[in-house]
Amino acid sequence: MLGPTTIFGFILATLFGAAFHILVGGDARRLALFLLAGWIGFGAGHLIGVLFTINIFNIGTLRIATAALGAIFALVGAHVLTTDRNRRSTQ
Repeated sequence: MLGPTTIFGFILATLFGAAFHILVGGDARRLALFLLAGWIGFGAGHLIGVLFTINIFNIGTLRIATAALGAIFALVGAHVLTTDRNRRSTQ
């Protein structure tokens, strides 16, 4: 059974992905990509916070600051890697 910290982290990561999708737009495939990138980045950021013992804005055992940074980096990376370069250069 998942603990409340895991569920809270999953909800926050989902909100990061959904908010990023609202900001940059796209279809349902991009929403799925951004949700996945948000989950993976959030988890990776949390693990980096645990490994390097970064204790900024913790909620229980969840390292919110590093997890949020990880989610943002993953979302921006997913957006940059999937943006059509021809469309971007003609605008």
